[in-house]
Amino acid sequence: MTPIFYSFRRCPYAMRARLALASSGKQVELREIVLRDKPAAFLAASSSATVPCLNAAGDVIDESLDIMTWALRLSDPEGWLDMSEDGWEWIRRADGPFKDALDHTKYASRYPEMNASEQRALAAEFLADLDQQIDNWIFEHPSLADYAILPFVRQFAFIDKAWFDAQPWPDLQTWLETFLTSERFLEIMTKYPQWANGDEVIHFP
Repeated sequence: MTPIFYSFRRCPYAMRARLALASSGKQVELREIVLRDKPAAFLAASSSATVPCLNAAGDVIDESLDIMTWALRLSDPEGWLDMSEDGWEWIRRADGPFKDALDHTKYASRYPEMNASEQRALAAEFLADLDQQIDNWIFEHPSLADYAILPFVRQFAFIDKAWFDAQPWPDLQTWLETFLTSERFLEIMTKYPQWANGDEVIHFP
C-alpha cells in the first residue's frame, strides 16, 4: 500500500520532508492540505493536526525530521545520511534556537513581549556561524543537514531579502541561491490542488 503523505506547499517542515522523499525516490500519495480548511481524514491521521504527516500502513509519522530519516533509511542513493555527528547538532540548533528567533522575527506581532530586532540578531548569530562552516555544502557533500536546514534559512531570508543579501555571509548566500535555483527545489515546489476525499491520486515524487 502506498503511504499517504499530507503536505502544505509553503510549510518549511513539509518542504524538507518532500526533499527527502524526492531524494530517496520513495513514492507516496500526496495530499495537499489548506491549513484553514483541514479535512477530516487528515485530522484523524495527525494527532498534532500539523503538516507534514505520513501514514504508512497505519504507522503515522508526524514529525518532518522523522519522515526524512524514514525515507532515507529505505533508500539513500545520494548519501544524505552519510554525515558526521556534527550534522545532527547543526539540525538541533536550526530546529531550536534559530527557528524560535526566526518566528519571533517573522511573526513579531504575535510576540509583543519580544524585541524583533534582538530576535533577528539572535538568528543572525546562527547564520554567521553557518556561513563559516559552509564550503559549497555544510560538509564535503550534500547531506541531511543541508536539506533539513535550507527551508528555514529560505524562510528567514525572505522576511527581508535586501537585508539578508547585504549581510557578510557570502558562502551562506551562495548555498541558499544554489538551492533556490536547483531542479530539486523546483520539483518539490510544484503546485497541487487542495485534496478532497474522492480526488484522483497524486503520486510524489
